[in-house]
Amino acid sequence: MIEVLGAAGAELRNVKRLLGDAGENAWDQLLDWLVDDWFRLDVLGLENIPADGPAVVVANHSGAWGLDAFVLQKVFARSLRRPLHIPAAPLVFRFPVIGSYARKNGAIPLDPLLGLEHLNAGELVGVFPEGISGLEKPFRKRYRLRPFSPGFAVTAVRAGAPVVPVSVIGAEEACPRMGEIPALARFFGLPCFPVTTVFPLPSKWLVTIGEPIPAPPRPESFAGRSAAARRLCAESQTAVQTLVDRERRKRDTPFW
Repeated sequence: MIEVLGAAGAELRNVKRLLGDAGENAWDQLLDWLVDDWFRLDVLGLENIPADGPAVVVANHSGAWGLDAFVLQKVFARSLRRPLHIPAAPLVFRFPVIGSYARKNGAIPLDPLLGLEHLNAGELVGVFPEGISGLEKPFRKRYRLRPFSPGFAVTAVRAGAPVVPVSVIGAEEACPRMGEIPALARFFGLPCFPVTTVFPLPSKWLVTIGEPIPAPPRPESFAGRSAAARRLCAESQTAVQTLVDRERRKRDTPFW
């Protein structure tokens, strides 16, 4: 009897693994279709990503559901063959299929060091310093960056890694935030439950990668390091906002 139960348990685990793999493959194929056919994604400035060595990729966070993180990971995996390690909140890993897919494709648990060990290993770390507040912007305030949290700059100074500013245009129109439903947010244990389209709209996406901002020499004192991080954070936010404003002006319509 024990042997039968053990065999049944092993079979159930195998079925669960196969279903998980099928779900991840389906999500990956959906992302490919969204990037290529639905969003018609263009990428500019790939030459600004270092061919090797560490870098902190800093992007604006936009759109009600945060699809931009998955799209950026897809861009880097396809075009550079370098994984982009994005610190993600615990909530992301709780979702079936999407959580395991994110982990396998470079997402890492969010912690105060923001991927320092990956930078020290010469890898790329991607951050959205607006955090969840970037996704909570109402549509009328789209592409107006919320204040950056300076944690990424502290990590960049500590690792001596350059910051690469990135603008993502199109996500605000694909998943416009038109409001929220606090009751559903509490029910599902989410930071917020946005009122948006059921499926992303076919907006045109443009990812533009700016010139790297070198990390300053690491000061000896704690006060000096804090000041250097604040300056790097402010410079990075200005660079991303400048990219966002410039690239938005290139569009006649979000759906061209």
